[in-house]
Amino acid sequence: MWIEIFKSKIHRVKVTQAELHYVGSITIDEALMEAANLIEGEKVQIVNVNNGERLETYVIRGERNSGVICLNGPAARKVQVGDVIIIIAYALMDFEEAKTFKPTLVFPDENNRLP
Repeated sequence: MWIEIFKSKIHRVKVTQAELHYVGSITIDEALMEAANLIEGEKVQIVNVNNGERLETYVIRGERNSGVICLNGPAARKVQVGDVIIIIAYALMDFEEAKTFKPTLVFPDENNRLP
């Protein structure tokens, strides 16, 4: 049996940009992507701490060490620049493997950079 399990999370980053007229996605600083074990094109869930919105989109690589967190396309309507969000990724795993799997957690500083 396969189950979907929490794989990785970037906890409490600030939205730096919202670009409505852009192909939909979330642009994430490449350093944060690597630390969270995320790859370009990966599906993620976005949870907005400020307004409770939850949405799914895919990752686009942003400039390394820039701190960029940009919601693009229709997702830009679900955030304001400065909102705090949580970025969560999930993975399908065999039930037995999932029992021992340890997710990757990243806790950036107030400037969306690794401590």
